[in-house]
Amino acid sequence: MLTVWGRKNSSNVKKVLWCLEELNVPYKQIDIGGTFGKLNEPEYLRMNPNSVIPCLQDDDFILWESNTIVRYIAAKFGEKTLYPANLQERASIEKWMDWVGCNLFPPIKQFMISFIRTPEDQRDPEVVTQTLAEIEKLLSIVDNTLNNQQYLSGDKFGMADIALAPLAYLWLNVDIERPSLPNLEHWYKLMTERPAFQKIVMIEIN
Repeated sequence: MLTVWGRKNSSNVKKVLWCLEELNVPYKQIDIGGTFGKLNEPEYLRMNPNSVIPCLQDDDFILWESNTIVRYIAAKFGEKTLYPANLQERASIEKWMDWVGCNLFPPIKQFMISFIRTPEDQRDPEVVTQTLAEIEKLLSIVDNTLNNQQYLSGDKFGMADIALAPLAYLWLNVDIERPSLPNLEHWYKLMTERPAFQKIVMIEIN
């Protein structure tokens, strides 16, 4: 039985849980982080010295970094579905996973802090405006890519979509003005039709 350490409303934890649900892999999830705390307790630090979530426990094997965990799960349980055998196809997917983590996640995290979790009368309008502009620029890159392919992973649903969709959910489900990105919106609709996405990702934002 796999164990996932991390609170369910974390976008990075959602990626891992969603991947497990897509592949029908049994798992145990333990709430930690955010209001649950415990990230700095010795037991957890022995598993993840970075004091962040998620963390995967597979018997005696411990793994952290959400995109790496998704790759591990896909390789172990989804070789014929989520983990392509073709090296170039897999690399094309993994480049987007890394892009999401390195480029999109930082401004989305800042957006969560400066807009969603900060009371309106305490927000810094300049920070919010700059953050939104950066996110819009990045998502326009995704929108242009999706003009030529149905999924971020290519012709079929895959790991890159799992990496992006929890962040897109945050962006598309808060009360802000946003530009029209029709290809991204069409792709997102495909995500919302997946039962595992509905169960794991489409929960209250906080």
